[in-house]
Amino acid sequence: MELFTIASTVIALSALFGYVNVKLLKLPNTIGLMVIAIVFTLVLFASSMFTDVFLASAERLIGAIDFESVLLDVMLGFLLFAGAMHTNFDQLRIQRWPVLVFSTLGVLASTFIVAVSVNFVFGWMGLEVPMIHCLLFGALISPTDPIAVLGILKKAGVPKALETKIVGESLFNDGVGVVVFLTIMSIAGGGMTDHGNGHAAASENVIAVTDTTAPAEMGAETHDPDAEAEMTVGSVVQLFVQEVLGGILLGLALGYIVFLLLRSIDDYEIEVMITLACVMGGYSLAHALHLSAPLAIVVAGLIVGNDTVRGTMMSKQTEQYVDKFWELMDMLMNAILFVLIGLELLILEVRTEYILASLAAIVIVLVSRFLSLIPPVWFFAKRLKFAPHTSTIMAWGGLRGGISIALALSLPVEMNRGLLVTVTYAVVVFSIIVQGLTVGMLANKLIGREAEESAKASV
Repeated sequence: MELFTIASTVIALSALFGYVNVKLLKLPNTIGLMVIAIVFTLVLFASSMFTDVFLASAERLIGAIDFESVLLDVMLGFLLFAGAMHTNFDQLRIQRWPVLVFSTLGVLASTFIVAVSVNFVFGWMGLEVPMIHCLLFGALISPTDPIAVLGILKKAGVPKALETKIVGESLFNDGVGVVVFLTIMSIAGGGMTDHGNGHAAASENVIAVTDTTAPAEMGAETHDPDAEAEMTVGSVVQLFVQEVLGGILLGLALGYIVFLLLRSIDDYEIEVMITLACVMGGYSLAHALHLSAPLAIVVAGLIVGNDTVRGTMMSKQTEQYVDKFWELMDMLMNAILFVLIGLELLILEVRTEYILASLAAIVIVLVSRFLSLIPPVWFFAKRLKFAPHTSTIMAWGGLRGGISIALALSLPVEMNRGLLVTVTYAVVVFSIIVQGLTVGMLANKLIGREAEESAKASV
């Protein structure tokens, strides 16, 4: 199937589903598009009782789309830049330490808790999943998805300071989660993964496996577990320094270059093109330098979107056009992404035991996130005057999305791919639809109740 035909079909479906949502369902666009896409997919399955033509065509379409590559290597940069541009920089600066802890130690703690819990529960259900594969699932499902969070929370009515924590965490824990995922993937494969730029390596799924079976007479090297462990630790440290810190430094450089260019001219058409070049060129440059492209784009977007900085480099007209352009880009990319997530239902391996495992995983992931948030929230609560019930609201507002599905799809078949893709999809769908639709109401109810109780106590 030709690329233009695939793109045309997906965009046409996105526009159609968007129209139906605005006209009938009136849900937030991201949620509505995914719901309609899932319903559309179920209708296709039902149509197979009469004819296989429609289902077969849809399966060919989805089969021709490399979801993880499309999301991680093409769409992610645009979505992250648009989201970072419209993040409250001043609030993020105030909340920088909790955001840092949530996006690093919080992800690691959640990964371990999810893995141990899933290993026990799945084993009890008769699904034998090795601990290392459970750790892979924990790593891919623990980071909150910036795309889902940005697309839903900004309309959910969550208090701004709390929204900044959730959004800021989601912008940065993506890169940390992928580093953890790739590290565990390399251990599961027996050697170090060719990490490349982080996300691209996940989609390529390149694993260098140490050959321990070659006969000595053929000149094979003796397998040395200690040497392999040393290589692994050294490679992990190098990966973190090169990708994470290198990506941040590249983002700072990109943001500063864009600042200088925009400040030196006053032509809104060219200035919009410069911001577009920053995303596309910066993402490609990060790939070439083997740095974290998502982190580079997030940092550049935060600089360009900073109210203080943009006031000195853009005219009011330019600012208006830049904002409108990236709002439209954000809407278009989100529409395509959430339609694709809905259509990915076509590739799931559905079994009764997988459905039960998915229901268990939804509970495990929520509880694990809540437990991983308790220590940092307790530590920072009084210092930064956290809103009441921050742990509960952040746990429920920690949405998962396409990035988790993309990482699950990058797993080899022998790493329980069928089970983990199905379970990941269930967690993501529950997260976006159920949590996404109710997080605002939950926040208002808990915070409102706390305020009412405080008022009664003061009387």
